[in-house]
Amino acid sequence: MTDIFVGRLMSSPVESVHPDTPVQAAATTLLDRDIGSVVVVEDGELRGILTTTDFVQITADGDSAAGSTVSDYMTTDVVTVTANATIMTVADIMVEHGFHHVPVVDDETGVIGMVTTADLTAYLSHLDSPQLV
Repeated sequence: MTDIFVGRLMSSPVESVHPDTPVQAAATTLLDRDIGSVVVVEDGELRGILTTTDFVQITADGDSAAGSTVSDYMTTDVVTVTANATIMTVADIMVEHGFHHVPVVDDETGVIGMVTTADLTAYLSHLDSPQLV
């Protein structure tokens, strides 16, 4: 399993929004595309990520997102991986940080994909059952 690389499992293309996108428009994108996150890109650079968990936090805090933009709620300290990272590496990152989405980046292109817990689960569900010893 350590020889399987993120590039093989990642979802691509990735939905992206601008930091000035209204939060309600980003929420509509998540619902319409049936996805759990969007990357926030400005001038070709990854600026952040906005996830369904962020929307749960907005609601839990009692905030009104009316008139707010993505930049008001996005996570800016985004942890990323490359397509050549092993799935063990990205799984460790997800567990360590409690993430469900990790953007996949390339030095030349920027964001090229997204690997999610659903991607990892789908892959693992196709593996043979572990050997009992």
